[in-house]
Amino acid sequence: MADQRLYFLLQRAAHQLRLAADRLCTSTAGITTAQLGALFAVRDKPGITQQELAHTLGQRESAITSMVTRLVDAGLITKRTHPRQYRAMALELTPVGRKALEKVRPVIDRFNEEMRAVIGAEAFDATAEAMARLDRWLAANDPG
Repeated sequence: MADQRLYFLLQRAAHQLRLAADRLCTSTAGITTAQLGALFAVRDKPGITQQELAHTLGQRESAITSMVTRLVDAGLITKRTHPRQYRAMALELTPVGRKALEKVRPVIDRFNEEMRAVIGAEAFDATAEAMARLDRWLAANDPG
């Protein structure tokens, strides 16, 4: 009988996937998957604040502050005073950041296709939907 400890299996798979994806992203574009997520969020919403970025990525603001500092230092994003929010910083992708996304996109697409091939297209789609539902449920029932 298959192991039914879902939390353990999810945690273990997530860890292994993160390590593999981080290796690919780092070797291709010099960024981690966490940084990749931030770059995609900034690309998708130019002028996003650090607080909005933290919410989008499900991270603490303190962690995002450190990540943003590293991304700015690497020349991947810029920070400027937000035009409407006092004390907020607006984040923008730089040309270097855009180039990093362009370099890593085919690698991530190929990685996703490999996962699709391993578990099958139907299971891949069902798993993606199940994870989205689980994420929504957890967000709606977060006691903190």
